[in-house]
Amino acid sequence: MRIAVVGAGLGGVAAAVGLHRLGHEVTLLERGARLREAGTGIVVMPNGLRALDALGLGEDVRGHVVHTARGGLRDRLGRPLLVTDLTRARREVALPAMIDRAELHRALRAPLPSELVRTATPVERLEPGPTGVTVISDGSPVVGADAVIAADGLGSTLRAQVFPTHPGLRRTGRMDLRGMLPRPSGLATELLASQLVDRRSGAMFGLFPVGADRLYWFTDSPLHGPPPRADEARRQVLSLMADWHPLVTTLIEATPPGAVYVDPITCLAEPLPSFAAGRIAFLGDAAHAMSPDLGQGASQAFEDAAALCGHLAGAEPADVAQRFLRYDAERRPRASRMMLAASRQSRLTSRTGVAAWLRDTLLRAVPSRLASRQLAALWHA
Repeated sequence: MRIAVVGAGLGGVAAAVGLHRLGHEVTLLERGARLREAGTGIVVMPNGLRALDALGLGEDVRGHVVHTARGGLRDRLGRPLLVTDLTRARREVALPAMIDRAELHRALRAPLPSELVRTATPVERLEPGPTGVTVISDGSPVVGADAVIAADGLGSTLRAQVFPTHPGLRRTGRMDLRGMLPRPSGLATELLASQLVDRRSGAMFGLFPVGADRLYWFTDSPLHGPPPRADEARRQVLSLMADWHPLVTTLIEATPPGAVYVDPITCLAEPLPSFAAGRIAFLGDAAHAMSPDLGQGASQAFEDAAALCGHLAGAEPADVAQRFLRYDAERRPRASRMMLAASRQSRLTSRTGVAAWLRDTLLRAVPSRLASRQLAALWHA
């Protein structure tokens, strides 16, 4: 079949590679002038790794699995709240991979022939017909396809076209400041793969190793008013976290300004009514943009890509709408559950006052064995 994939983010590239390997005639359309990913680190959860394995793309990524003994939640001073034994979890399920986002994108797109990619092609709309879909860019048709995969990201233009009554995105009232830097010598390891939370402000700081020599950190803090520039956001966060564990401000201050990014945390206001509409299917953030609290954004996109390839294996043009309905039935319930779980986790970690004190008290009472088992269950689902 002729399949157009709109959007060359991580999920779109993975889907394009998988569909090309199935023998379909794939065109990958990207609004940017070249294929690239900017940013810092990204976590690929074990379920995401399994999806990449299904696409034949998991081998390189598995070399970036996080090897730390413990993780979990801690208070702002680094004292344990909920400890997860990652060694125990590893006996039940593989561990996450932590990788540079640009490096991951390069690895995923490497098998895709360059002639299948059209850059500098912003897609404005789709025009479905009785036997196919025409893709419109700059007012003109650019591709005629038997099927279209809409992977155009958080602010998806195609989602708004296909579901005009959907409320779209909502801001959570929080911002994400993140960065990556070389790993300092003599770094204490007890905070690796952990998240620190503060019951006074509801802010959070997380830290993960990227390979043997780099660290990825991220924060989640209240956002009042318009999102600030990265330099101003860093000043705000440093002030907010001045009396946290000293490693927090040390790492933020040591990160080069060009390696610091800030975004308002945004997610879908409510789940989509369907991931499929005739010959059009949605993938990744375009389908289920969620808060980053479970680190599942990329992994859910990879699950989408693997499911789409599974349902389109051996498909012919007349089969598309039915195959996409099966994809929707497989993926929408799970992705919607993950959206809700991420939202619940956000509410848990951002609590303040008495509610946060109760949270911390209850978390300290959870045995490490139980916490590790629950973590493995989430990754294995």
